[in-house]
Amino acid sequence: MVEVRKKNGESAESLLRRFTKKVQQSGILIRAKKGRFYEPKRSKREVREGAVRRNLIREKKEYLRKIGKLDDILEQRRFGKKEMAIIKKMLGSKLKR
Repeated sequence: MVEVRKKNGESAESLLRRFTKKVQQSGILIRAKKGRFYEPKRSKREVREGAVRRNLIREKKEYLRKIGKLDDILEQRRFGKKEMAIIKKMLGSKLKR
């Protein structure tokens, strides 16, 4: 906990500046910002399923590239909803997301 007391004749701006400096030095803001987007660790099963899903997508993408149905635009960026819908149509319902 950071505490700053006003000195005799000190302006509000000076007090606020000292408080801000103490907060920055204490590391409170850094810890709060780190915790903002905390993601709990994934279980081994979830990690494995993600790897399997990525491999499946990579294999399907390679297959589509070989048969000439995957154009350059799709190769250069990640699949969005529209692209995934196009690929699902081509491949059937085997690919899940």
